[in-house]
Amino acid sequence: MKYIVIGLGSFGSSLAVKLTAAGNEVMGVDISVNRIETLKEKITHAVSIDCTDPVMAKELPIKDTDVVVVCIGEDKGANIMATAIMKQLKAKKVISRAVSETHQTILETMGVDEIINPEEEAAERWAEKLSIKGVLESFHLTGAYNIVEINVPKPFVGKSLEEVDLVEKFNIIALTTFLKRETTNFLGYSKESIVVQGIATKQTVLKEGEILVIYGHTRDIKRLLEETGAVS
Repeated sequence: MKYIVIGLGSFGSSLAVKLTAAGNEVMGVDISVNRIETLKEKITHAVSIDCTDPVMAKELPIKDTDVVVVCIGEDKGANIMATAIMKQLKAKKVISRAVSETHQTILETMGVDEIINPEEEAAERWAEKLSIKGVLESFHLTGAYNIVEINVPKPFVGKSLEEVDLVEKFNIIALTTFLKRETTNFLGYSKESIVVQGIATKQTVLKEGEILVIYGHTRDIKRLLEETGAVS
């Protein structure tokens, strides 16, 4: 897919690099030449344009782009203006970043396709991770449902998923398992790599040291961790 990411601060630059790494064509746009110089080798295209200027914004290949993401965060006025111009230029899909409730309300009124709240989403993710003892990582979905990573509980080691029967006993679905391994690069620095074991099935045998990825209601996840004595 083709993306335009407007605003290459911490969040915008990270998003642009990750989208590029995932095989997408990404044009990063920022008024700062320094930011453009920093990212030009890491993303498909990087240009210095003031997207709050309607005339300059017309230079962007809006019609040939699948999604425009406005990531400007430090200047709400600039964010709103750039978003409005993208809408006026008939972008196929506009996603914009909101940094406050009022800001979000304005974006909603403008008919933005999706709104990103990176700070709020990160806080919610960390709140889940820190408030449920035994959770290594949490990915909040909707309501009280989450995907979380936990160490394989000791009572489950050596048993298949059919034997532990998470669905029947805890109303939880196992998605996959993986191992974390330390590797060393050519400079001698250690790096953690992940070896995913594939989609979990009834025949998947849980091993000591593995990470188990599960999906379920927060209440049921807590109950599983408490009853099995799982700790992070």
